Amino acid sequence: MAKKQKRAAQTNALRMIAAAKLPHEVIEYETDGEIGDNFGERTAEKTGVPKAQSFKTLVVRGDKNGIAAACIPCDRELDLKKFARVTHDKKSELIHVKELLDLTGYARGSVSPVGMKKKYPTIISKTALDFDTIVISGGMCGVAVRMSPGDIQKMTDCKFEDIIKDE
Repeated sequence: MAKKQKRAAQTNALRMIAAAKLPHEVIEYETDGEIGDNFGERTAEKTGVPKAQSFKTLVVRGDKNGIAAACIPCDRELDLKKFARVTHDKKSELIHVKELLDLTGYARGSVSPVGMKKKYPTIISKTALDFDTIVISGGMCGVAVRMSPGDIQKMTDCKFEDIIKDE
């Protein structure tokens, strides 16, 4: 008897992408359970995706307009001043990790721009447009999704902007 192939766990992100019938590839990878520093870079290595094409999602609070999501390459740093300008805030800051689950429905290391509890404004680094596809979190550690930036935009109504620190 043939073994059943293991299917990726269904997360809000994966359900919404499947329901939208958009082309995508689910990538499953082994995790060591340790999030910590450079988690995004370690994920890129485990999935074999170039770091510039593997995006992490950060959640930011602006002083005027509240919560927004930022998606940037996993090996880059968010420029909070640039982000504040894009979101029409005077200043912005990363939210505390303790707030992540309540605000997004996702735990640290698994935040996806797709399928958050509430549809927050989403800004993706314009470097995403350099690629046919990028990889974002699938909504849980060990699951990522490869999609075109345009299809991610259809799912999130995101904008593509210059939001990363200069090298």
